[in-house]
Amino acid sequence: TIAAAQLVVGIVVSLAAWGTGIRKTPNLTQADIVACVPIGLFACLAHAFSVLAMGMGAVSFAQIVKACEPVFAAVVGLLLPPVDIKPLMAYMMLIPIVGGVGLACVKEGKGIEINVGAFTYASAANLAAALKGKLGGSVVKNLKGDATKNMDSANVYGVMNIISFLFTVPMVIAFEFSSLEEEWNKALTEHSSNDILMNVALSGFFFYIYNEFAFAFTASVGAVTSSVLNTAKRVIIIVVSAILFNEAMERNTVIGSAIAIGGTFAYSLASKKKAAPKDKKA
Repeated sequence: TIAAAQLVVGIVVSLAAWGTGIRKTPNLTQADIVACVPIGLFACLAHAFSVLAMGMGAVSFAQIVKACEPVFAAVVGLLLPPVDIKPLMAYMMLIPIVGGVGLACVKEGKGIEINVGAFTYASAANLAAALKGKLGGSVVKNLKGDATKNMDSANVYGVMNIISFLFTVPMVIAFEFSSLEEEWNKALTEHSSNDILMNVALSGFFFYIYNEFAFAFTASVGAVTSSVLNTAKRVIIIVVSAILFNEAMERNTVIGSAIAIGGTFAYSLASKKKAAPKDKKA
């Protein structure tokens, strides 16, 4: 329900931008919309599972597990056509990613301790994100390449956001609608309705703004700059969430997350490295 509400805020922002003429309205055919459906579906799942992961356990832990996303992307790239084969060094960098997350799950004096719910949902979010990138890459490229469709980076995300919401609603009805009133009343015992609604609205606004900027940013800068700042983003989220939510981070957690994030950064650089051109024969 929270995930759906956040997407509603994004839809309002997009409709306002299109309605006032601040941004050109997308000019899509029925075939274009159908092509965007898989992107919206997996974007919906990635967002919903991320929200569930953070709700099941520590926000910092969920973000550490989400650092494993390149592992899922690499596997999906090999299993689904067209096959995307990365340089060998990129695959080597998957080892510290997995090892770092594994180390972060080892508690001193207790052994391996995993919040199964948070780990499962975060992993599912990683898989959905990998599938979204794999299935949607060519579609997005084609839409952005046709100037008549008015599909710049911001509009691509805006359309994807609307489709994601349409997929999220059935899940809310199927799994949460019957207990929604009970959970709302439970929340009211700790917070006022205004505080709850304000936080949901603000989280939806910042979620939308972050993603829109990320889409535009990725399209405007080089691979190295994007990788550096994406790595910095993960570090900031983990550290800030640990501080704000008073989430204890033991030595293994700090070291493991640092190794995993470093591996993610190295994977990003290695996977985008172009192969050296072959010498032409005379």
